[in-house]
Amino acid sequence: MKIRILGAGPAGLWLARSLKRHDPTYDIAIVEQNLSDATYGFGVVFSSTALDFLERSDPDALTDLKAQMQIWDGMTIAHRGEIVRIDGGGYAGIERLALLRTLQRMCEAAGVAIEYGRRVERLEEFADADLVVAADGANSVIRSAYDGAFQTHRSELSNRFCWFGTATPFATHALTFKTVRDGHFVAHHYRYKPNMSTFLVECDEATWVSSGLAGMDDRARKAFAEKIFQDELNGQPLIENNSIWRRFAVVYAERWYDGKFVLLGDALRSAHYSIGSGTRLAIDDAIALSGAIVDTSTIAEALALYEQRRRPPVERFREAARRSYQWYERLPEKMRLEPLDLVLDFMQRTGRVDEARLRRDSPLFMERYENYRAAAVANEVAL
Repeated sequence: MKIRILGAGPAGLWLARSLKRHDPTYDIAIVEQNLSDATYGFGVVFSSTALDFLERSDPDALTDLKAQMQIWDGMTIAHRGEIVRIDGGGYAGIERLALLRTLQRMCEAAGVAIEYGRRVERLEEFADADLVVAADGANSVIRSAYDGAFQTHRSELSNRFCWFGTATPFATHALTFKTVRDGHFVAHHYRYKPNMSTFLVECDEATWVSSGLAGMDDRARKAFAEKIFQDELNGQPLIENNSIWRRFAVVYAERWYDGKFVLLGDALRSAHYSIGSGTRLAIDDAIALSGAIVDTSTIAEALALYEQRRRPPVERFREAARRSYQWYERLPEKMRLEPLDLVLDFMQRTGRVDEARLRRDSPLFMERYENYRAAAVANEVAL
């Protein structure tokens, strides 16, 4: 079987290695438009549940990756200077480039050919391939070429955001909400190396205008963000890597495959950063596609089975993501809440977590919250 994969990101690499492990005679090659050591972004986060799933798929790969990961439990949310710890749940951060290099080595050792620095302009060059996989991100060449066939939907959110890195190591995955004279900001930050963290800054559209960010260049915007979050950064500067302020593009293809062309990862649907690792979701797609190919005898059957198995969890994810990014789109309203009320509201934003689940998974936080509510009720009665 001749398989060509566009995109040497984690999903494309994981798929290629999985299929080569199943059948070394498969002719598998990956084409990547960027150089082998180029990556945009900083760190990737996996939940402990995600790691368990990946380990079942490829225990050897995960053993190598775990050796390079930063591990922590729970998360921290700061609002109005009050720090709230949410216990429960394990997480692991890893440098995106380290993740890619590990999977690259494993693919090459398995006999997968990877061509870097080549952008595919004409899909006719894959005419003799049995399967062509679009793992080339939200701006997928394949999906764009067959936009109508894949029935692609696009929209943009109103908030503005920008990815940075910083040499400030954070103990946990954290959110820091800041209300300043110029408006409302939130930073998403987490450690991916002993001395490095991802630091994403987000603001609503009204703040983008009122703060003057809309009229600044990227250098001035970076300095502005450093000033807003100077306490959290502990004096360290923000580090840029294609750090462009933009709106999040919500992209989703209604049809998952067309003939021998199939989508996975961000090429299929964009994954909002507030709901979890888009990398993990893309690898999940790769695992599902690989399993479907192994379990069937023709490509047509495999693609149908891939969609049948994977569409239900993806649709659940899409709904949770929609609820999550709509929560952030109401940032000024949410930041009027008291710290503990904001945290509870945030934890329930996707509709998949209720107070009963929080009592089970995050008992220390819920004890703090319920004591706070009881004290508030007692104060109201006293008044």
